[in-house]
Amino acid sequence: MTQRSQVSKERLEEIAEVLELKQVWDRDIELLSGGELQRFAIGMVCVQDADVYMFDEPSSFLDVKQRLAASRMIRSLLGPDKYVIVVEHDLAVLDYLSDYICVLYGKPAVYGVVTAPFSVREGINIFLDGNVPTENLRFREESLQFRIGEAGEEYLVDKSRGYNYPKMTKTLGSFNLTIETGDFTDSEIIVMMGENGTGKTTFCKMLAGAEKPDGTQKVPSMNISMKPQKITPKFTGTVRQLFFKKIKAAFLSPQFQTDVYKPLKMDDFIDQEVQNLSGGELQRVAIVLALGIPADIYLIDEPSAYLDSEQRIVAARVIKRFIMHSKKTAFVVEHDFIMATYLADRVIVFDGQPSVKSRANKPESLLTGCNRFLESLDVTFRRDPNTYRPRINKLNSQLDNEQKNAGNYVSHVPALSA
Repeated sequence: MTQRSQVSKERLEEIAEVLELKQVWDRDIELLSGGELQRFAIGMVCVQDADVYMFDEPSSFLDVKQRLAASRMIRSLLGPDKYVIVVEHDLAVLDYLSDYICVLYGKPAVYGVVTAPFSVREGINIFLDGNVPTENLRFREESLQFRIGEAGEEYLVDKSRGYNYPKMTKTLGSFNLTIETGDFTDSEIIVMMGENGTGKTTFCKMLAGAEKPDGTQKVPSMNISMKPQKITPKFTGTVRQLFFKKIKAAFLSPQFQTDVYKPLKMDDFIDQEVQNLSGGELQRVAIVLALGIPADIYLIDEPSAYLDSEQRIVAARVIKRFIMHSKKTAFVVEHDFIMATYLADRVIVFDGQPSVKSRANKPESLLTGCNRFLESLDVTFRRDPNTYRPRINKLNSQLDNEQKNAGNYVSHVPALSA
C-alpha cells in the first residue's frame, strides 16, 4: 500500500488508522479475512490521486462501525473536480454516503435502466416505492415499507413458552467471551449487535452445541437449525435435488412454499447446479434450507450478505413471517442496521475489545439496545416520514447534535415504535 500511495505520509497514516489497517500492516494479503481485505481494497483506492473514485459494494463483510468509518473516508475524497461513484446495497450506508442517487431497474441478466440523478431521500424513496414519478413508470408491483407495528395483529403471537441459558464463558486462544444469562420465548426474534470479532458467531455455535462453554456450564439441549456465516457449496446436483434431500417435507408444504420459497424467487434457479450459483443465490438457498429444517430455535448468521437492497427487505420479511407463523424463536446476526431493526423484537449487544475480550449482554428491548449500541459508535438515526426507514444523521449535523445531547440515538426508528 505504501509503494502505491500517491498521497502525503500524513494522509496515508489517517487512511490506515480510520480503516483499522494498522493491525494488519505487515500481514500478507493472502492471509487477510474478508473484512480486512475489504478495508484494504478501500484503502488502496483512497491512496490514489484520481479525478473519479469508484467503489463497488464497499460495505460487504464490514460491521456497522467499519461501514460508517469507510463511508466517512470515502466522502473525504470529494473535492474540487473530484467525484465519487458508489454501488451500495445497504440503504443506511447509501443514505449516509450520497449526495445524489441514481436508481437502476430492469430484469436481471436481461436489461437495465439508469434514471437521472435524484436527491438522496427522493432517490431511495423512489426505489422503495417502485415508481419513477418523473417518467410515470412503475418498475415494481408493490412498494417496500418499513411500517411493522402491525406484526402482532397479523399473527397470533405465542409467548407462553419461555427458555433460558446460563451465564457462560468461552476461551478461544487469546480471545475470551463472557455471556450474561438470558431468556427468550417463542414467536421472538433476537438480533445480535456488535463489531466483528466480538463473538457473535461463537455464541451461535454455543447455542447450537457446536462449541462447548468453559468449565461445567451446559447449554440446555434444544432442536437447532443454523444458517452459517460462510456458505460453501459442496452438494453436487441441482437446487431442487438439494431441497428434496435435505428438507423434503417443508419443500412440499404449501404453507412453506407461500411463506418462504416463493417470496425468495427460488424458481428462478431451482434447476441450476448448486456449484454454479452466485453468492446471492447461494444465500437464498441457505436461508430456505435453514428455515426448512424443523427446529425450536433458528440461528441465522448474516442473512443479508450478497443480497441486493430489494432481496434484503424480502428476506427480512420472510424470516419474520416464518418465525411468527411457526411460533418459533430466531437469533439473528446482522450488520445491515435497517434489516436488523426491522427483524428485532429484542437485541443482544456485544461490547468489549474485538478479538481480545468481549461480553454478550442479556437480551434487552430494541430501544435500549440500539441506543446503547449506537452511542458506542457515536451515530444517531432518525426516521423517514414516508417510508419509515431508519436514516443515519450526518455527523455533527444539527439533528445529530440535538439527539446526542438528549441521549436519544434512535429517534423515530420504525421498529422501535412497533
